[in-house]
Amino acid sequence: MFRHILLPTDGSPLSEAAIQKGIQLAESLNARVTGFHAVLPFHVFALQADMVEETKEHYERRCKLKTEQFLGAIKKAAEKAGVQCDTDSADSAHPYEIIIKAAERHGCDLIIMASHGRRGLQALLIGSETQKVLTHSKIPVLVVR
Repeated sequence: MFRHILLPTDGSPLSEAAIQKGIQLAESLNARVTGFHAVLPFHVFALQADMVEETKEHYERRCKLKTEQFLGAIKKAAEKAGVQCDTDSADSAHPYEIIIKAAERHGCDLIIMASHGRRGLQALLIGSETQKVLTHSKIPVLVVR
């Protein structure tokens, strides 16, 4: 069945729940996992409210710390379950693209992601990285709600 699972994280509680499910599945299949975090690049014109007051260097330092925290949590959970785990991250203005590329680069045969369940206008305006991965990936995607 599945031998290598990509577990993308944005650090949210929903993402953490998907990671736990992914590690449980990997354990039951004797598969390995790769934790992945896509980092939004710094923009002079802010994409997020916290970018407005930061310098590029401060933003990048903070992102590095958050990435280490998010991926460290995956590594710790995998170790506890006895599941082999690697981690990776990359910068991209389009997280769905870099998630798919990471899965391909690492030879993953399944991507497990959380769905934030946005609907209506919010879904239209914000979009869903999970939906974009589902639409564009040739690798199977399991969505955890």
